[in-house]
Amino acid sequence: MQLEMKIVSRDGVESLSFTPETLVIAGWAGRDKDAMEHHIQELEALGVARPKQTPTYYRVGAARLTTDSRIEASGGASSGEVEPMLFCHGGTLYVGLGSDHTDREVEAYGVTVSKQMCEKPVADTAWPFAEVADHWDSLILRSYILKDGERLLYQEGKVDSLLDPRDTVAGYGDGTLHEDTVLFCGTMPAIGGIKTSPRFEAEIEDPILNRRISFGYDIVEMPIAG
Repeated sequence: MQLEMKIVSRDGVESLSFTPETLVIAGWAGRDKDAMEHHIQELEALGVARPKQTPTYYRVGAARLTTDSRIEASGGASSGEVEPMLFCHGGTLYVGLGSDHTDREVEAYGVTVSKQMCEKPVADTAWPFAEVADHWDSLILRSYILKDGERLLYQEGKVDSLLDPRDTVAGYGDGTLHEDTVLFCGTMPAIGGIKTSPRFEAEIEDPILNRRISFGYDIVEMPIAG
């Protein structure tokens, strides 16, 4: 799956096309232990077992990445969650935004399988990581869902509740984000608990450079025949 991206930097906008070779999703990647415990309890309420270690690195097929504005999911038990995303291409590190869309029923008996089941929507815009590295903790994540036709704030918080992405990278493999590898860097608790929705929207705001990346997608529910 080739991704067509816009790289927005202080120097302007450039196009970038690359084919991700590896997709890694860092789970339980919280810096704020209380918030991470809250998220663990959210998932325990759905029957998901506690992680054996934190963070946990889940490999998912890179072909699951998509910039499409519509995905299909089996049944109605899946939901998105906003995550900052790092990727390396041409020896340069970039930061973008993705949704770790996951089947919550399957997650109760197999987290890795649940993540592999669903496509991973991502924004088609990214920034050079070097431009945000010195003020990373000031970045803000938000997501929104639709409930009864009303757009509701679903997640919100500074990324300082998550591990610094350099620490997340350091804990995976040989501690290097290799060429054409994409890393999802963790999420934060949902406001009022995990909910499904026919639409998911997300954004990351940089209040220092006064810019943001945002995207959204619709979820089409496919019937389960048996």
